[in-house]
Amino acid sequence: MQTIIHKGFILALSLLASQVMAAVPADEAARLGTTLTPLGAEKEGNAAGSIPAWTGGLPKDAAPVQANGFLGDPFASEKPLFVITSANAEQYKANLTAGQMALFKRYPQTYRIPVYPTHRSASVPPAVMEAAKQSALNVQPINGGDGLSNFSGSGYYAFPIPKNGVEVVWNHITRYVGGNYKRSYIQATPQVDGAYTPVRFEEEQVYPKQISDLPAERQDNLLYFVKQRVTAPARLAGTVVLAHETLDQIKEPRLAWVYNAGQRRVRRAPQVAYDGPGTAADGLRTADNLDMFNGAPDRYEWQLVGKKELYIPYNSYRLESTALKYDDIIKAGHINPDHTRYELHRVWEVVATLKPGQRHVYAKRHMYIDEDTWQIAEVDHYDGRGQLWRVGEGHALYRYDQQASYLAAETLYDLFSGRYIVLGLRNEEPRSTQYGFSAKTFDFTPAALRTDGVR
Repeated sequence: MQTIIHKGFILALSLLASQVMAAVPADEAARLGTTLTPLGAEKEGNAAGSIPAWTGGLPKDAAPVQANGFLGDPFASEKPLFVITSANAEQYKANLTAGQMALFKRYPQTYRIPVYPTHRSASVPPAVMEAAKQSALNVQPINGGDGLSNFSGSGYYAFPIPKNGVEVVWNHITRYVGGNYKRSYIQATPQVDGAYTPVRFEEEQVYPKQISDLPAERQDNLLYFVKQRVTAPARLAGTVVLAHETLDQIKEPRLAWVYNAGQRRVRRAPQVAYDGPGTAADGLRTADNLDMFNGAPDRYEWQLVGKKELYIPYNSYRLESTALKYDDIIKAGHINPDHTRYELHRVWEVVATLKPGQRHVYAKRHMYIDEDTWQIAEVDHYDGRGQLWRVGEGHALYRYDQQASYLAAETLYDLFSGRYIVLGLRNEEPRSTQYGFSAKTFDFTPAALRTDGVR
């Protein structure tokens, strides 16, 4: 009898442990791919019919792909349903952010939002869908959401059924972007009159499971390696930044190094984090503005407001067209709205408020994250006085041939100075983003930076 009781007690403890370890119960995780999309969005459209149901996203052959990797536009023949301007913005205010409304006020004659039919074009490979489900069952937050545990086994979408604001943000940080990739792009910081000098970057980002010689013990707390080198203009060429991005940056902070071509030396770069200055950004963005938000979430309290419907940049194929020159896009005040595309989509609304005793130039960040991709679409940044300071927009598109979402461009508008930064433009590059290459650990070590920085 005692043996039976003992075995029953052990079984009860085992079941309790499994419930504690599971991020969501198995029956809730089973909603992924049934009532929810495989990544946790609502499958159904909205009641008005202006947002359709998700039916699997675009096929891999949705449009012709150029030999150099640039995508054809599956929606090239579509025309805007209507255009929002400063004259009619109040009519659409319920589906706009405070930042978008501020841009209409700041640039009443030129800023506009062309609204097109909504297409829920995004999907991911089946293996990534399964990874998201494993994350739902196993991933746990650490230190109130500052880090993750049990994540390395799945590798994507830490909390596809999120319960709070920081879990939504972790889905953005851990989303699938196509695996290892290489890309070249430009960043520009136009003057008030629109004059600019493009800064060209070459960038590589690689993931633990796709680094052939990475020791197993290095994988548990590693999210990715990323390396950026500046190749133009000549006065900046040769600067290289390397970062090892960790999952728990309280336990193991981001490791970063910079190679300075003028000094010919590699040095640690703790400023490549939080509100440290962005590379060659003329003071117009912080380190954690890249990719709309990156890095450790520990300096903020993250409030989950809920979901709402917004007009956000989406399916921005035209903005990446090789028929355009950078001069066609980069204009005074903001990028040229002739080449932008907005659609009505459901977004998660999250407000980040700086914790007492913590330091950051942004006291509050109001974020809107696309439900289908977990890509941040809009961010309103507030200063320490509570004034809306900078407005970020991520012009997303779906890389249908790779089944991955990414940004054709990201912009950050400074409402005070009348200047902005745009980065990620590739229109005049010889080829688009490359995927699927193999990586070696040494290539992402400080010792390798000197070779990378040779002009």
